Amino acid sequence: MALILGIESSCDETAAAVIDSNGTTLKERIVAQRIASQDDAHRPYGGVVPEIAARAHVEVLGPMVGAVLADAGLTLDDMDAIAATAGPGLIGGVMVGLVTGKALAMAAGKPLIAVNHLEGHALSPRLAEPSLAYPYLLLLVSGGHCQILEVAGVGQYRRLATTIDDALGEAFDKTAKILGLGYPGGPAVERLAREGDAKAVPLPRPLVGSGEPHFSFAGLKSAVMRAKDAGIHADADIAASFQQAALDCVVDRTRIALGAATPGMTALVVAGGVAANAALRAALEALAAQHGLPLVAPPPKLCTDNAAMIGWAGAERFALGYTDGLDVAARPRWPLDANAAPVRGAGVKG
Repeated sequence: MALILGIESSCDETAAAVIDSNGTTLKERIVAQRIASQDDAHRPYGGVVPEIAARAHVEVLGPMVGAVLADAGLTLDDMDAIAATAGPGLIGGVMVGLVTGKALAMAAGKPLIAVNHLEGHALSPRLAEPSLAYPYLLLLVSGGHCQILEVAGVGQYRRLATTIDDALGEAFDKTAKILGLGYPGGPAVERLAREGDAKAVPLPRPLVGSGEPHFSFAGLKSAVMRAKDAGIHADADIAASFQQAALDCVVDRTRIALGAATPGMTALVVAGGVAANAALRAALEALAAQHGLPLVAPPPKLCTDNAAMIGWAGAERFALGYTDGLDVAARPRWPLDANAAPVRGAGVKG
């Protein structure tokens, strides 16, 4: 058994959790967790302001760690290791969490595990679904990343596709801003889309039919803006049409990646903030079934940024003997597959 204290602060959620790697159910594995959202602080700006985010992490994280340990009925001395996000993300926030993790590890004489935030998402389905075995094909969709990777094990990733400009979550957030839906945008667009006609507004499907697995959403965002400026479409119809166009792109790209993947994938897995979208899950479930695979996705509460996934990734790394020195650096960018071939596009992320 390993008890891991997880810390996450890569964007606009401050989170801490205690993970028991020996638990057989999700409830047993997540001994305690807390998340502090910064939505109210960033809402007036329509997006995350890095300086505001970093200051909020500083104010909240210390007391939160104490509170989550109290929730668990444990002390820092009971922990086997401290796992903290070391990147990628907004560098100010990442530094707050990583420095806190270093201080706790040094004070308690515990090992430090520097976790790649993307690996936290990549392994989070195994936190919720213990039977999920390697290797699996992962669609990682969030506000900052949109990738398809083969996950062969901890630290073993082969990237098959990435975005050449914007991430899927960015496209949802930008659409929400265009439609005046506020922040956070993704859930707001999904709610409004349920009221609209997905066929009402003709929107492009970038790269669909091109034969390559990479993503592009910049043109779709621009088309949404033109549709809004035209003043002839209901906002609900724009939201529904955008969501359908985005999902068509994702399904088409994922279908190509499934065909290019190494034989023997055990499942199609989706993770990251946008994985909470119910329409996306339904579309991917149908696609997975066509390829004779199950679709595995974490519960929605584990799709957005959280410390439970960081603690779990730390637990998986700790079980293999991976720890880090106190000199480990925070990283604003940190690809899961460092050997992936370059792709065209100035906005490529990971």
